[in-house]
Amino acid sequence: MTEQEIEQALIEKLGDLKYTYRPDIRDRAALEANFRQHFETLNRVHLADTEFARLLDGIVTPDVFAAAKHLRERNSFERDDGTPLYYTLVNIKDWCKNSFEVVNQLRISTGYSHHRYDVILLINGIPVVQIELKTLAISPRRAMQQIVDYKNDPGNGYSKTLLCFLQLFIVSNRSDTWYFANNNSRHFSFNADERFLPFYQFADVDNTKITHLDSFADTFLAKCTLGEMISRYMVLVASEQKLLMMRPYQIYAVKAIVDCIHQRCGNGYIWHTTGSGKTLTSFKASTLLKDNPDIDKCLFVVDRKDLDRQTREEFNKFQEGCVEENTNTEALVRRLLSDDYADKVIVTTIQKLGLALDGASANNAKRNYKERLEPLRHQRMVLIFDECHRSQFGENHQAIKEFFPNAQLFGFTGTPIFEQNASTQQMEGRQASYKTTADIFQQQLHAYTITHAIEDRNVLRFHVDYYKPEGKSQPRPGEALAKKAIVEAILAKHDAATAGRKFNALLATASINDAIEYHALFKTVQAEKLHNRQAADPDFQPLNIACVFSPPADGNQDVQQIQEDLPQEKADNEQEPDKKKAALKAIIADYNAQYGSNHGIGEFDLYYQDVQKRIKDQQYPNADLPHAQKIDITLVVDMLLTGFDSKYLNTLYVDKNLKYHGLIQAFSRTNRVLNDTKPYGNILDFRQQQDAVDAAIGLFSGQAARPAKEIWLVEPAVEVIGKYEAAVARMAGFMEKKNLVCEPEQVYNLKGDGARIEFVNRFKEVQRLKTQLDQYTELEPDQKARIEAALPKDQLLSFRSTYLETAQRLKAQQDKHDGKADPEVQQLDFEFVLFASALIDYDYIMALIARYASETPGKQKMSREQLIGLIQSDAKFIDARDDIADYIDTLEVGKGLDEAAIRAGFERFKVDKHARQLADIAGKHGLAAAALQDFVDAILRRMIFDGEQLSDLMAPLALGWKARTKAELALMDDLIPLLHKLAQGREISGLGAYEQ
Repeated sequence: MTEQEIEQALIEKLGDLKYTYRPDIRDRAALEANFRQHFETLNRVHLADTEFARLLDGIVTPDVFAAAKHLRERNSFERDDGTPLYYTLVNIKDWCKNSFEVVNQLRISTGYSHHRYDVILLINGIPVVQIELKTLAISPRRAMQQIVDYKNDPGNGYSKTLLCFLQLFIVSNRSDTWYFANNNSRHFSFNADERFLPFYQFADVDNTKITHLDSFADTFLAKCTLGEMISRYMVLVASEQKLLMMRPYQIYAVKAIVDCIHQRCGNGYIWHTTGSGKTLTSFKASTLLKDNPDIDKCLFVVDRKDLDRQTREEFNKFQEGCVEENTNTEALVRRLLSDDYADKVIVTTIQKLGLALDGASANNAKRNYKERLEPLRHQRMVLIFDECHRSQFGENHQAIKEFFPNAQLFGFTGTPIFEQNASTQQMEGRQASYKTTADIFQQQLHAYTITHAIEDRNVLRFHVDYYKPEGKSQPRPGEALAKKAIVEAILAKHDAATAGRKFNALLATASINDAIEYHALFKTVQAEKLHNRQAADPDFQPLNIACVFSPPADGNQDVQQIQEDLPQEKADNEQEPDKKKAALKAIIADYNAQYGSNHGIGEFDLYYQDVQKRIKDQQYPNADLPHAQKIDITLVVDMLLTGFDSKYLNTLYVDKNLKYHGLIQAFSRTNRVLNDTKPYGNILDFRQQQDAVDAAIGLFSGQAARPAKEIWLVEPAVEVIGKYEAAVARMAGFMEKKNLVCEPEQVYNLKGDGARIEFVNRFKEVQRLKTQLDQYTELEPDQKARIEAALPKDQLLSFRSTYLETAQRLKAQQDKHDGKADPEVQQLDFEFVLFASALIDYDYIMALIARYASETPGKQKMSREQLIGLIQSDAKFIDARDDIADYIDTLEVGKGLDEAAIRAGFERFKVDKHARQLADIAGKHGLAAAALQDFVDAILRRMIFDGEQLSDLMAPLALGWKARTKAELALMDDLIPLLHKLAQGREISGLGAYEQ
């Protein structure tokens, strides 16, 4: 089908859904006249022309967040006679009772922008949804990027007209349909390096995808459903001024809880896997309950004070001031007794709630909490438990049920307790059974398992390697290996596992004593390697090792609370506590020496938070934050293995026995989605626990159409090698079809954009598979040989270099937005991030050049060609590659220059080279070289392009206005690439007008 046919079919479909088709609305004037008519009808008012013009002026704003708030609120406006008019833009009480219309091929012309929009849905005359239709099987990211590019054009229709109220964008090629929320540019920039906008496919309650445009329209665009999606299931995050769309499974969970309360169906639990956004789901459930008059109180119950703080901050992020701090049990009791609407939703810890309801405790008897709470006994309470299997839950559950017989309890869990993984444990000297989730919460209301999340690419699959030590006798499952051998293995494999230290890792140890021993071992083994570096491994760079475990509690309530959820650490600290304390003090002292911090064991929480922050700091490139300030591996016992999230943590080394929910929780630290440089979460298990992994996958996979292991685990290396060989063969076959040998330099002989596009797509697939293989830590020698034979390393680097050059040329066409670029070029998604190494940064390159220049001619470890090839194959140097290559050509080998001299020389070289380029441009356009240099320096100083200064620069040529405009455009064509290069990735304001 053509785009026009897809569009026509969609309009007919929307007609069936009772939308009114408005073929008469094709321009801005008609759009505004229609909005005026709906506004006046809804608010029962007739506006004078001057009043309507002022109203439009007041409501149209480039601020997407402000517009979204305006759309959902009651507002006021001063009429010409000075009286106020209170109005809404749509019927916000009942969104179903608005008018729903569809327009197509709307053209909006403003300033520099002349865009035509395929299909727009209007609610009460307000444009709220834009639908872009494509015929090609394009990457959804590319279609999104086009919308983002148009929206960021200077003077675009989105910021100067009623289009500022758009809430959702939908992209479809009829068989595949995706949607995403509008936002201000801060949250709507398409940063292909690291972040993609959150975009969604719709799904039914069982998570079956609804992707065909007709089915999507039936389920998502039905009038009441769309009104509900926008009014109830979009969240305006106040602190970040950001619009969030809830995912389908979050919506179904919220509906299930609300329906269960409405129908008084007892308790229930939501099984939503780790990393699926449980806090947003529970926040939305509690805010909808806040407006339910049948409910007296909604308590959101978390465990431990850090979660209390974290959850409160999350809730307040979604809605400022919606939850106050409960500093103590007294404050909780006061808020429970309060009739204030602000106290209807309370976030508290299970410990405080337990104290309030425990009549036996001395503190309670003194403050008579239980008597004071008596009036609440028969009220309708809703208690929502975040992670409902904390250790204290069992004993407090009974007290809660007895005190609030009319309460309904709801639990969220990523890893439910079933019969198989229920355990018994010692509690206060008596044996207590650890109940299953169903025992406590009666029924499962909604499930979104890790299987669903992996299939949706909301989390990554796992790559599990079971480490095989050399020698004939292999360890039995669960058996520990010698720690020194494990340290040596980790040091050998860490760079591969973490993509050259782009990511970082945790090492899970079996006990506090083991963690202490590992910390000492890493220190001594690395010191030996540094000492012998010249002889053994001149490239050895030590890893930054941190270690965190809780200290003996010594009556400290904060530590006691932390340890409620750390059973191994709690038990360990009862044996020789003084030794543990001394060891932790020494570990913190090492940490302070390494990072220039000043932590002490007395303020353990601050140390713990600092470790977490440094793990997350891995996200910053070394150019912005030196590697010395980051952590490569954190040694842990129980801590950080649940609840901790970082996209830049990709590897878990395991030297402890794990099973069931503990295993899933620990593995799930590694599988947050980033981009194609992070293909999976990496697990290197030193305990041969394959049976435990299989059992855990079987238990937590939920309903799956195919074996869960196929979904959860990446293919064995041999399969990926086969795919890699096939991808290389397909690229070679394509080159042969073009009568070319499959060699990097032959790529430059490809004729036409169509052939170049095919090369880009073919080689991108080769590189994607190579990136996966590079992170396999257990490749056999023959497997490594097959990978090298498929495409030798030097040839791969050269292909990367030609890819970057070809992609750069096509990207320049794409960026012009002039409508002349080949549609196929417009659809390309280059994914430059696949071609940037974390290890090879500017410092690394300068050190390599220094080493190259100081070695004896003919005896260098790396030839000039290899050095330049390495630089030209890395996307980070895409703007500097020619400069670095030219500089290397000027160096005399064997001169013995140190790194500082190389750096200084390169800076001088760049200044001279750019001055020469500017002088050439000045000569070509008849300008004085000094004047052009001053003009460029002024732009770079302020990062602002000033049109008046350009006019002053051109004034000595004494041209008429027509000739001068032509001369200015010709000059800017030559100048813009150099300005971008000199700006080093920073944006020059005002330059966009000349790039159209």
